[in-house]
Amino acid sequence: MQLEEDYRMESKTVLVGAPAEEELNPVAKLVQIACQYESSIYLENGTRKVNAKSIMGMMALTLHKGMSVTIYTDGTDEEAAMKSMEAYLGC
Repeated sequence: MQLEEDYRMESKTVLVGAPAEEELNPVAKLVQIACQYESSIYLENGTRKVNAKSIMGMMALTLHKGMSVTIYTDGTDEEAAMKSMEAYLGC
């Protein structure tokens, strides 16, 4: 019998900062960061919620400086994923 671990979804709302000047494609970098984690990671703004591991979804979200987004992480490494996403978005 396999025991299921109980995970709670983490969420945090952050303001998007300006990407580093040397960053050519901040959306691609954000997707790369998200893909490093096993957890599910989503970003939400208003009525739009997208998978942070999807380049197409992230491009559709059109992040910009000063925008408020909520990060959702769920899984075994959700806390680390949340910290990395928050650190990058808050630049």
